[in-house]
Amino acid sequence: MRAIPPFLLSLVLAVAAVPALAGDPEPGTTVEMPILVAPLAVDGKLSGYAYVSSTITATSPNAAIDVRAKTPFIQDAYVRDVNGASIVKSSAPDTVDQTGLAARLLADARRIAGAEKIAGVKLTQVSITPLRDPSGS
Repeated sequence: MRAIPPFLLSLVLAVAAVPALAGDPEPGTTVEMPILVAPLAVDGKLSGYAYVSSTITATSPNAAIDVRAKTPFIQDAYVRDVNGASIVKSSAPDTVDQTGLAARLLADARRIAGAEKIAGVKLTQVSITPLRDPSGS
């Protein structure tokens, strides 16, 4: 029986690790959150709403069970967060600062469920609906 050449073994191990490197969560560790409706305010004036879908990735399937049990409390923290401070980009007030929002939601989730149980938060979809002009113009 022949030994596997080291370079071939390295290649096989690298290909096998690709899902882990790509950030694919372990099965059973993601928790889909309810849609979050966030006001878009520019200079203190409401300009529209962002509808944000997100998932929380728990550190393990058992931690995901605990996170699911805390979903209403996490969602409450999310709602308070987005209503307390603007989520728009300062450089582009008609867009959501997705990086900043994800970091804020991650901090909220970790505060409510426990930092050791939350691996990350991912925004899966952000849809913006501007306010209609009541004058019709």
